[in-house]
Amino acid sequence: MIDNKAELPVVQKLLDRIVQSTQHIVALQTSGVADTVAQMRVLAMRGGTSIYAWDPDGGLASLRESGMHVPGSKRMSDALRYVLQSMHFGIYLFVDYEPHLKPADVLLLRRISRTPTSNERKLVFVSNRNELPEELDGMYDRLAVESELHRQLRLRDGRWVT
Repeated sequence: MIDNKAELPVVQKLLDRIVQSTQHIVALQTSGVADTVAQMRVLAMRGGTSIYAWDPDGGLASLRESGMHVPGSKRMSDALRYVLQSMHFGIYLFVDYEPHLKPADVLLLRRISRTPTSNERKLVFVSNRNELPEELDGMYDRLAVESELHRQLRLRDGRWVT
């Protein structure tokens, strides 16, 4: 976990960009996947935002409430079906997804990207590469954490500025 509290506002801006995205699917490129998820956990606990993280070992788990797992969501297709049927706002982070993304899952993602909803679910695929299957081209936004993190804080006239 990154102890630098100055980077939390950067991740808050990133979270805002995810929420404001016009697409339901976002490909997020970061060299520090674990650090980004850890900072999202801090934001979820502080702000009460419904953020979930999926991994192949535990399935979907709430970042806001530690230890709360969505039953039956260890397989990616089950997690995607849960997201598709969910009636609530939520940000779903998918980590270590590359080997688990099957053609049937791509069909579910296409369906999720096309389904108009009032609750604005966001699926965020977090990786050190920014690649999703070509069948999804034009159906997702690309974001990169590095472009945001390179803006360092500087001390100017006794205040920290970016």
